[in-house]
Amino acid sequence: MAKHGKKFQEALKKIDRERAYELEEAIQLVKEVAPAKFDETVEAAFRLGIDTKRADQQVRGAVVLPHGTGKTKRVLVFAKGEKAKEAEQAGADFVGDEDLVNKVSQGWLDFDVVVATPDMMAQVGKLGRILGPRGMMPNPKTGTVTFEVEKAVKEIKAGKVEYRADKSGNVHAPIGKVSFDTEKLAENFQALLEALLKAKPAAAKGQYVRNAAVSSTMGPGVTVNTSRFTGR
Repeated sequence: MAKHGKKFQEALKKIDRERAYELEEAIQLVKEVAPAKFDETVEAAFRLGIDTKRADQQVRGAVVLPHGTGKTKRVLVFAKGEKAKEAEQAGADFVGDEDLVNKVSQGWLDFDVVVATPDMMAQVGKLGRILGPRGMMPNPKTGTVTFEVEKAVKEIKAGKVEYRADKSGNVHAPIGKVSFDTEKLAENFQALLEALLKAKPAAAKGQYVRNAAVSSTMGPGVTVNTSRFTGR
């Protein structure tokens, strides 16, 4: 088991590990016990009742958080011609086609999110081994393979986050910063939870959202009571 520092242990003492807190109370507690001197990211975590070994129970998508994440992402767009101009006008940080593909293939990774038009995917597919492990590979399910590049770039800049269940059925995603108001963090949490509920696979049986928690980058997790949102 990983050893935690003195500040983490002190924060842990203020949390009742046997209790599921109401959302706003949980977030306020996370803000109060955040141990770092920097503005920590607040993350939401969900344990879903899905069988990730089955293709019909995969959970993946994206949602635009109403108050953003507190971080402006650097967006790279693979596009040509008019779509490249559209991406630039929308505020994309880097725009290009084959030359940019070659640059990334040589190890350049100074960006956070990748968007590609469908006609570029034959080239972009060659970057799978580089972008895939970093969770940056464009995908239609997350709206990052699209001809609507203006919409995609603006949504990402506005605070769009991607979510994906891992092998254990867990989803982790940022919902803002410790400096955010509790109300804004709560609304971001609800937006993410609503997106997960809409993404529930038809084949999933039993309780879908089994557990939820919020935490800061360096702080302990606080369990959230989600019954008022899920009806359970």
